[in-house]
Amino acid sequence: MVLALTVCGIVVALVVLGLFVFGLRRRLIQRSGGTFDCSLRWDVPEKPDTGGKGWSYGVARYNGDRIEWYRVFSYAYRPRRVLERSAIEVAGRRTPEGEEELALLSDAVILTCLHRGTRLELAMSEDALTGFLAWLEAAPPGQRVNVA
Repeated sequence: MVLALTVCGIVVALVVLGLFVFGLRRRLIQRSGGTFDCSLRWDVPEKPDTGGKGWSYGVARYNGDRIEWYRVFSYAYRPRRVLERSAIEVAGRRTPEGEEELALLSDAVILTCLHRGTRLELAMSEDALTGFLAWLEAAPPGQRVNVA
């Protein structure tokens, strides 16, 4: 009985510690500001599947001329993807269709982009989209920017 209680106590302590580290990681990412919730679908085919597959929920952070994208359900402190402003081309925008509505946040708008030849989709709120497009258009003089 004592062994079972000890094992249960250790398991509960590990779960609480894991959740604490999870929250601490998110706080450290957001500490410098300029973050927004952003789902990402990488290497999307020309005609995207609206079945809701391939989306990863994450947090994006502005860092100079780059967007750093972090997976929410990860303990990694490094960004999973880094998008450079000069390499992003906006190809269009759309609203979620079909099962995508269930896979994404309720007020999401999907932005289709090209980054160094890779087709990707970013899903974010209208407010985050406005900020993202303003950030793209605010590129330094001489930098090529393509915003649809």
